[in-house]
Amino acid sequence: MELEVRHLRALCAIADTGSVRKAARQLGMSQPSLTTQLRRIENAIGGELFARERTGSRLTPLGRSVLGRARSIVAEMNALTAEAKLAVGHGPQTGSRLWIGSTNSRAVPGWLRRLRERFPDADTTIRSDASPNTLLRMVAEHQLDVAFVHEVAGAPLRFPEGVELRVLIAREPQFVVVPETHPAACEPVVRLADLADDQWMVDPAVDGELTGLRRMLTAAGLNPRVVYGDYLMAADLVAAGEVVTPCQPTARARPGTAVRALEGDPLTVRLLLVCRAGAGAPAGIDAVFTDLAAAYREIAWASDAYRQWLVRHDNPLPLFQLPERVPVPVPL
Repeated sequence: MELEVRHLRALCAIADTGSVRKAARQLGMSQPSLTTQLRRIENAIGGELFARERTGSRLTPLGRSVLGRARSIVAEMNALTAEAKLAVGHGPQTGSRLWIGSTNSRAVPGWLRRLRERFPDADTTIRSDASPNTLLRMVAEHQLDVAFVHEVAGAPLRFPEGVELRVLIAREPQFVVVPETHPAACEPVVRLADLADDQWMVDPAVDGELTGLRRMLTAAGLNPRVVYGDYLMAADLVAAGEVVTPCQPTARARPGTAVRALEGDPLTVRLLLVCRAGAGAPAGIDAVFTDLAAAYREIAWASDAYRQWLVRHDNPLPLFQLPERVPVPVPL
């Protein structure tokens, strides 16, 4: 079997997600099919590229060597395709395409609405992924024009060559979701010590969040049980009184839960908009950032817990001007 670009994309997806199951979902194929494809790739190369472990798939030394070459080939092919589309008038500079990516954020619907109003002739599409690092690579490889991501303090993202970033918020506090019957729910601000006996849930697929949580708990001298699950499941378990979980300050409390700030803001993130650098940046990137900032202001002030935090701290974040003071974006 001769290797093709699709095989190299599959290898990159497995390495990026850390498991064949997650890579298959990202590639839109079944897990057995991807497993069979990986076996054929390894047979063609003549060695094992991934070590299968209980927690996922880990690159072998041979796998790291092959992946280094695979990434550059995939990036070149993506760049070639993007440049060809530009040459025939189908690229972003014609206003026909705006591909954006984002980790989970309540700001995305408002951002999309503003972008569609600003660029009515553009094919504006959204790609959501739990992994900020995956979205960064997609920007570098011309699969996305821009990406809105978060970087957990103490767990730096891996920024590929050829991208530039714009800081939306340099240091945003993260809150906690507790059952509404929890004693801590009676106060607007929760001390970590009041959650010492609770079980925490975190999504390990979100880059940096497990590291950030453990770092916060260790600094507080706490060692509670930490279990894994996606945040949709976590919300149901919080409502059932089984777990507590970190959350974005803009999170909306679901029935049976309460969103509260943490005393001292021990867990923070940096919010970033990332695009390709220099001439590779999409047209209108300043307007794209402006619309994101406006959308984020809107949901921040609409979030009870975050609004209370902003008022208590005398609105310390420059981004957050009161909605009526937000200037109307100037059309391009």
